[in-house]
Amino acid sequence: MTIKTDRPAGKSGIKTLAGLLPFLAPYKRQFILAGLALLVAASATLAIPYGFRQLIDLGFTAADSDHASHVNLYFLGLFGVACVLAISTAARFFMVSWLGERVTADIRSAVYSHVVQQSPQFFETTQSGEVLSRLTTDTTLIQTLVGTSISMALRNVLLLIGGLLMMFITSIKLTSIIIVMLLAVILPIVTFARRVRKLSRASQDRIADASGLAGEILNAVTIVQAYTHEKIEALRFGRAVEQAFDTAISRIRARSILTVMAILMIFGSIVFVLWLGAHAVMEGRMSSGELGQFILYAAIVSGAVGAISEVIGDAQRAAGASERLMELLSERSPISSPAHPIAPAARAARGASLHIENLHFRYPSRPDTAALSALSLNVAPGETVAIVGPSGAGKTTLFQMLLRFYDPQEGNITLDGIDIRQLDLHVLRKAIGIVPQDTVIFSANAMENIRYGKPDATDEEVMAAATLAVAHEFIERLPEGYQSFLGERGVRLSGGQRQRIAVARALLKNPPLLLLDEATSALDAESERLVQRALEAAMTGRTTLVIAHRLATVQRADRIIVMDQGKIVESGNHASLVAQGGLYASLAALQFSH
Repeated sequence: MTIKTDRPAGKSGIKTLAGLLPFLAPYKRQFILAGLALLVAASATLAIPYGFRQLIDLGFTAADSDHASHVNLYFLGLFGVACVLAISTAARFFMVSWLGERVTADIRSAVYSHVVQQSPQFFETTQSGEVLSRLTTDTTLIQTLVGTSISMALRNVLLLIGGLLMMFITSIKLTSIIIVMLLAVILPIVTFARRVRKLSRASQDRIADASGLAGEILNAVTIVQAYTHEKIEALRFGRAVEQAFDTAISRIRARSILTVMAILMIFGSIVFVLWLGAHAVMEGRMSSGELGQFILYAAIVSGAVGAISEVIGDAQRAAGASERLMELLSERSPISSPAHPIAPAARAARGASLHIENLHFRYPSRPDTAALSALSLNVAPGETVAIVGPSGAGKTTLFQMLLRFYDPQEGNITLDGIDIRQLDLHVLRKAIGIVPQDTVIFSANAMENIRYGKPDATDEEVMAAATLAVAHEFIERLPEGYQSFLGERGVRLSGGQRQRIAVARALLKNPPLLLLDEATSALDAESERLVQRALEAAMTGRTTLVIAHRLATVQRADRIIVMDQGKIVESGNHASLVAQGGLYASLAALQFSH
């Protein structure tokens, strides 16, 4: 899956990489220091051939009395240049490596912060594994670009310009011939590099596909094993890996051809020009030192051109990675806080009032199917309303609308008289506690999992919430009590234990509006009785909506709402709904007769 944006196709690599400038801008001082170190290192490198010329022409050809002193002097000078080169190169390496690590960390943080703010609509069409691939593989390529390739490119551009200048000073004729030949060589190399960039983008896409598939399967490994699909899924992943491999080989083959073209054509041109220089020395039109200097500068120039061609390849790969990351950062969530949110008034201890009027909603991924249709509901402060109905009736969708994971196409929802779209998202969601049907346990200890409901809660508050949720005793029996690591997705706990952790988390949050989505579905009869009693105590002083398929858990609700196909079809208490003989009566007859 590829995230679609309005980004025009075929955007050049340089324009794509320009998207990284906001991440580079805060570190101007470090770039200046790296640039200074780079200038000193390049100058020292360019000084070495000139030193060799002086050594050859003056040191080795001086009179006998001065011979040793000249040789010693020039060798000491060369060693001094080498010292300057070593120190400046080390300084450049440290600064650019620091920049690479810093900028990459900033990009990863920015992308992650941006992604976690996206609405569920984004994740309907985007695999989490692909996002992880962009956070890791793609940012690593950018790290290589910022921490190595940019520095190498600038260094070699300086060496190329400085080397050509010194070659002109040494021999205008030979240098002119080299430039003409290099221009004829570089044009096809640049053209071929465009193909490398396209293949680089395709290669990263295939890697992301494989990562997305792996993430999906690993998150459902128990189902895979239960259905004995290990070999089938291994083959699927193997095919995805092979596709990524084939695309990578195409990219590598293209870069190999690019490298061959660069080396053969560039060095062929230089060898030809040096052949002309050798004849100039034999004819007395050039000294040996000048030819030696010219050869060294030609080697520097040719090495610089070869390195630049390599950097272009890295830049093309980084451009593909940058394009993919910029696509992520350009995604805009349709759900956001208003520019000028309304601050809610202080709530009374009796809970929040809720008003839902003429709600119409269709999921963006299923626009032809109405999830909610003309739904209206009033809930008084402190009231407990149970919502029942067959699967797919829209019960969980209603909860998602209350949390503003989605906005309705028509209608509105008000909380304490304020349209929830006029509230800051964090203010709204802090006012709502939820115990979802699919319990989420994080890779942390029991204490931190419960504290997720209130990050600043004390240990005593966490334990009190766990006690209320009938979770304290089993947590205490864990090897390290509340400090016990619960494993990824809570694999070290039973389903009922995970559910009680989620209940404790919601109770610790202590919100005025409580949403219970099958909060006791994974509990045994005894635990369900205890947690139900705890929840009834927790419902005191707050408004509560309860989704339940097991009707025995909702009989004590103040009101029962029956939903079907996104609509409210019945409303009343248990006795009145059974007496009506409608959908609720049918559900009750099936469950209670069983």
